[in-house]
Amino acid sequence: MKVKKAVIPVAGLGTRFLPATKTVPKELLPIVDVPSIQYVVQEAVDAGIEEIIFVTGRGKDAIEDHFDEAPELEQILTDRGNTEMVKALRRIAEMIEVVSVRQKRPLGLGHAVLCARDLVGGEPFAVMLADDLVDSEVPCVRQLVDIFNRKEESVIALMQVPLEEVHQYGVIEGKEIEQRIYEIQRTVEKPVSSEAPSRMAIIGRYVLRPEIFEILQKQPPGRGGDIQLTDGLAQLARRRKMFGCVFAGERYDIGDKFGFVRATVAYALKRPDLKDKVTEYLRSFAD
Repeated sequence: MKVKKAVIPVAGLGTRFLPATKTVPKELLPIVDVPSIQYVVQEAVDAGIEEIIFVTGRGKDAIEDHFDEAPELEQILTDRGNTEMVKALRRIAEMIEVVSVRQKRPLGLGHAVLCARDLVGGEPFAVMLADDLVDSEVPCVRQLVDIFNRKEESVIALMQVPLEEVHQYGVIEGKEIEQRIYEIQRTVEKPVSSEAPSRMAIIGRYVLRPEIFEILQKQPPGRGGDIQLTDGLAQLARRRKMFGCVFAGERYDIGDKFGFVRATVAYALKRPDLKDKVTEYLRSFAD
């Protein structure tokens, strides 16, 4: 079963980035000059995903528009002789097939994933959270897909975090069966540190079997009154095997202001046109 579709929930209000997100979706805030959501979609493309399903909310139409053609803008740029930018815009429009579905009420991540059920159908799929930007040689979601192709069971991305931070994440209980691969017994949503089964936290990349939809359909509200995906994963782990992958790469939490700044600096340093200037600027603070 090939993983061909990725669900990207983007219905959140982005309140931590107000006032910037009053009229602009937070997913379109740029890392230097590239909207953060474009990096997430590029990761999916590089992993062999063929279709993106955005789970949107009110005021989020601009996200889908970003991956559409812009003939009027292209014509203006062409008239000005800016052919390289025209090519760049066309590459974005041709990256991948994009569709969307509305999450009409903010009922949690599990509910957002459930909203994509009809578009996913009865096949395995990826879930990619736009607040997690992962810089890696092998795309993070590709690492999960490779394990899914071997195991034919759901796979989630893991990262070891300090004990004092486990309350911010879903956390797993499991055993390492191969290097960087865990077989998961259960998942717990945001446990207090004294009750956490491990320091292995779930981050925003998943490859899931379609059985998760039936579970989420019946899932009662959990922590915060939301339908939690982590609770659904706990149910799925009781029904069949589930695996976790300690991914290789650097993860940036761009839903957090400091994480967004870290990502902006890191990605600027990767660019030949900016690396030397940014490095010199950063060194000026150390003098």
